[in-house]
Amino acid sequence: MLDGYVEEERSAMLYDALAEIEGDPKLSAMFAKLASAARHQADIWGGKIEAAGGARPSPIELGLSARTALVLARKLGIRAVRQMLAAQKVRGLSAYSPSPVGGHGPVGRSPEFIGRRHHTGSGNLRAAVFGINDGLVSNTSLILGMAGAASDSRTLLLTGIAGLLAGAFSMAAGEYVSVRSQREVFEYQIGLEAAELREYPEEEAQELAVIFEAKGLEHEEATRLANTLIADPERALDTLAREELGLNPDELGSPWGAASASFAAFAIGALVPLLPFVLTKADIAFPTAAVLAGFALFGVGAALSMFTGRSAILSGLRMLGIGAGAGAATYAIGALIGGGIPL
Repeated sequence: MLDGYVEEERSAMLYDALAEIEGDPKLSAMFAKLASAARHQADIWGGKIEAAGGARPSPIELGLSARTALVLARKLGIRAVRQMLAAQKVRGLSAYSPSPVGGHGPVGRSPEFIGRRHHTGSGNLRAAVFGINDGLVSNTSLILGMAGAASDSRTLLLTGIAGLLAGAFSMAAGEYVSVRSQREVFEYQIGLEAAELREYPEEEAQELAVIFEAKGLEHEEATRLANTLIADPERALDTLAREELGLNPDELGSPWGAASASFAAFAIGALVPLLPFVLTKADIAFPTAAVLAGFALFGVGAALSMFTGRSAILSGLRMLGIGAGAGAATYAIGALIGGGIPL
């Protein structure tokens, strides 16, 4: 009870601040209404505390994380710090997401659309292509840098292997932490939503209706839609995660799966400039690696055109130019250092 009271009071304080920060009148009004709803819910918890013989704690203060999020929201805008605000139990953040249906975001015009899970592999494919590109560019540049210092083929091979392993493990570790953190935020927030849904479902429906109104629905339609959704606990939790928290459960994959995929994608790209040192003679390994990396860079750039809609040839040439520039820079630095410039 005490935790519920403190959480709602803090939420109300956050909403008041966000209502002042937000320049869009509709979104500002949404935060003001959510502040009022949070205080109403705090009163419910406060009544339970008093009924049990306790007293409402006072004063309630925002924590360091919440204050930091507000400072950044004032400087950068609320949209830029949505994830930080979601971790602070701020609702209505889905109003800042793109609106795929009729200008009303994921709300649409029927309860059947809300809570429906949409799975797509395009995001994973795009991430894999970028992972391969990262491994290709970074390891090619590393090998070229060492080649500029006049290293022999064996040293270049060992350097490339070290670059592959270091980069792949670094990418995997970063992806694991990122996905794990996202899941922790979701699990914590959805746990709070489940508890609130049990304690005061009508108030949760009112909050949801406020968000739907901010996204373009009329008051009556927003209220009807919110009440329909809250009546189904499973759909209600899914909808509250998406509409109040701005979290998409479909995008929260396995941390180990994400780490493994990231490791594999980076390693595939980093392996390309290494193959000639394993499969060809030492005297032609380096030029072969440079040519092979060039073809691979062009291919990755062309593949990225599938996600941008631009010309495959132009995208390939752009990626080749970027990679060639990075490789030339590292080769020049290696040559300078190998020529005797002190570190």
